[in-house]
Amino acid sequence: MTTGRGFRGLIPQWGGAARGAAAAVTAGIVAMVLAAGCTTDESPAGQNAPVQKGDQAASAPDQALQPFYSQKPAWAGCGDGFQCAKVKVPLDYAKPSGEQIEISAIRLPATGKRLGSLLINPGGPGGSGIQYARAARSIVSDDVRSRFDIVGFDPRGVGESSPVRCLSTRELDAYVALDASPDHPQEIADQQKLSRGFADGCEAQSGRLLPYVGTVNAARDMDVLRAVVGDSGLTYLGKSYGTYLGAIYANLFPKNVRALVLDGAVDPAVSSIKANEVQAEGFEVALKAFAEDCLSGPNCPFAGRTVDGVLGEISDLMTQADRQPLRNGLGDGRVINESIVVLGIAAPLYDHNAWPRLRLALGQALKGDGTDLLRMADILVDRQPDGTYSNQTESNMAINCVDHAFPKGAEAYEKAADAAAKVAPHFGSFVMWGSFPCSYWPVKPTGDDKPVTAEGAPPILVVGTVRDPATPYAWAKGLASELKSGLLLGYDGDGHTAYRTGSTCVDAAVDDYLIALKTPKNGTVCPEAG
Repeated sequence: MTTGRGFRGLIPQWGGAARGAAAAVTAGIVAMVLAAGCTTDESPAGQNAPVQKGDQAASAPDQALQPFYSQKPAWAGCGDGFQCAKVKVPLDYAKPSGEQIEISAIRLPATGKRLGSLLINPGGPGGSGIQYARAARSIVSDDVRSRFDIVGFDPRGVGESSPVRCLSTRELDAYVALDASPDHPQEIADQQKLSRGFADGCEAQSGRLLPYVGTVNAARDMDVLRAVVGDSGLTYLGKSYGTYLGAIYANLFPKNVRALVLDGAVDPAVSSIKANEVQAEGFEVALKAFAEDCLSGPNCPFAGRTVDGVLGEISDLMTQADRQPLRNGLGDGRVINESIVVLGIAAPLYDHNAWPRLRLALGQALKGDGTDLLRMADILVDRQPDGTYSNQTESNMAINCVDHAFPKGAEAYEKAADAAAKVAPHFGSFVMWGSFPCSYWPVKPTGDDKPVTAEGAPPILVVGTVRDPATPYAWAKGLASELKSGLLLGYDGDGHTAYRTGSTCVDAAVDDYLIALKTPKNGTVCPEAG
């Protein structure tokens, strides 16, 4: 649930099992998807197999929405065994006979005796479910692949589904590099100028979409997708922000739930500013864990230091980059300042398997070369090698500013940033100022920060990692306790999200739940090595 330059809810597309597989989703593969227009196939493998059932019959849609629920998308081959289609939904669900938009979807048919479909979402908001699904063979286990078609989709406003656009590449470069900790009037003025410019750009280029890109509408779209793939009950795997989407779905359609796995959970009851602060603290915990790991292993550029010494030297590096940018070996003219250093450090903190790369990048940065930190920052904000951006940052901002209420004015952000920096000195100010464009947003928020209960839904499995930097474990506990049928599965490990990142204990529990609806004991915590 990251906001703008912040990083709440994103899953960098590299490292780890699922995330490492997603690295293969390059612009070339996307081009192949668009270019491949093979045979039309209305039916996935095993289409005649019994569809999955929930504990109750699915709620019938309003009559005015029936044409959307009963549509038959033209699934067509789009490379590597995948099928792609467009699904029509109303721009405004209050006016179903009005303007329509299309949701882009992709599926990989089940390999065995099919139970139904598993819808997936990678997080964000702003993460592409289509690109994520391209890594389906690693995102889920072979057993799950055998029983379910894996279905990914770009939520409205994202990627290939009526994308929100706001800024040029040059403007996005400037916004991403905005001073992470403004400490004098000119830097505050720069924050105001570029943040207002972000909001104005979104209104100018995507004004008609902005009121309708919130998570409630995305959840309604997901129910249409559930129906058009032929499932009476939704089976879903949502990671990070995808847990928020799943929780909102369950609250709207509790009778349409079969099984929801919410991994790397966001707590809907936490206010926007408090969520920024808590997430910044989560990254501080992860940075300390990285420092401990670095000192105990090879190639640590901080050898001989204490953990506090490592953290202090990283602070000095950020301060130095604020005063004098690091060297950029890419030769593209971009300045590697404090903001880029923060992003470059944050990206590999998502995944313990990426920590060796962070050690090397910090070693180079201590010698004045920030090139590898810049490369990792680019991964986090989804800047492509050719210099272009996906619309991740823009859609992320648009969705968050509609979903949550944020304070108005620079003074409120200065106060909140100062408070956050006290508990999270490396990340607090950066994460807090990342929400500032919402202060100028042209559309009023329609969401609210309150507990989601999903009363009437069957058991929902909430998964949390104890030292998750982006979605702290406390959020998983909170969501599991708020959901009337929530069950908590913990993982005593590092990194963002737990399923398919190395824990056989977590993987087995999730697979049993998805396939057989067998639930683990509430509060189970899987060991790091298990």
